[in-house]
Amino acid sequence: MRKELIAGIASLMLFVSVPAITNASTAGSANIVSSVSFRSAPSTSSDVLKYLKAGQSVSVLEVVNNYWIKVRDKDGNVGYISSNDKYVDLIASPVLTSANAVVVSSVSFRTEPSISGDRIRYLQRDEQIVITKTVNSYWYAATDSKGVSGYVSSQDQYVRVTGALPQEAKPVEPVVPAASQQVEMVITAGMKYLGTPYEFRSDRNTTTTFDCSDFVRQAFKDALNIILPADSRQQGTYVKEKNPVTTNWNSLKRGDLMFFMSYKGTRESSYSNKSPFSERITHVGIYLGDGQILQTYSKTSGGVRVDSIAGKHWEYRFLYGGSAL
Repeated sequence: MRKELIAGIASLMLFVSVPAITNASTAGSANIVSSVSFRSAPSTSSDVLKYLKAGQSVSVLEVVNNYWIKVRDKDGNVGYISSNDKYVDLIASPVLTSANAVVVSSVSFRTEPSISGDRIRYLQRDEQIVITKTVNSYWYAATDSKGVSGYVSSQDQYVRVTGALPQEAKPVEPVVPAASQQVEMVITAGMKYLGTPYEFRSDRNTTTTFDCSDFVRQAFKDALNIILPADSRQQGTYVKEKNPVTTNWNSLKRGDLMFFMSYKGTRESSYSNKSPFSERITHVGIYLGDGQILQTYSKTSGGVRVDSIAGKHWEYRFLYGGSAL
């Protein structure tokens, strides 16, 4: 009976899963905090596949470096997003499955490469870690077995390197798109919100509803990470101080911002005494060219939409416009 029991235990042990050491990190998850580009590669010069919206959840497949994480969205699409915490909140960090160092003796794991940095915890003897960067002659940046990042002494009395250390990456100069390309990026970002409901004084931290200035601000933020002022009057001042403006809407270029006074009716005569630079700005939209504007202005209008300008109150209410780029 004893021999049979031992044999049974031995056979069960053959099927016990032992974590394998691989070259990837898995089992992470995150929530999107603010709309962020979902890209084909971990670089700002790569293609934007789409935009992930605030509130969406993703699976984190890999922490690529200090700036990018590889994720899978709810539809199974795989891409790369910024790891900046203003865009993403890591709910469960990827589990470490690759190690290039082992702890020789218990050592402090700190938040900064300094003895004045807060101690996260003590790394224990024989614990495996990944050294992600050599900070200087005294410190390594490292990740522990639970995916927590910190700093540890590089002295061999505490840490023994067992694998290749990462190569120092050369800084990549960000690629700044041409002005015409930036315009198209802003318009593309705005068009994806077509039909989003209107709400006066909408929350600037969500994309579930917009008022006019919130919508314009979000389009620039999504496309170029440019944060415009929060309301239409401040946006008007911003544009006027940044670039030449025109009071003739026929002179506007695609992508220019258009600023309007309050509605006084559908007749041109109702606006005959307007003073473009003295009137109070109450509305803003993005000019698309060919007499069309991308905007949102009321609940009953259906939210974000495209409208024609000529012969309508939009033409009569127009004050001035210009580029925000």
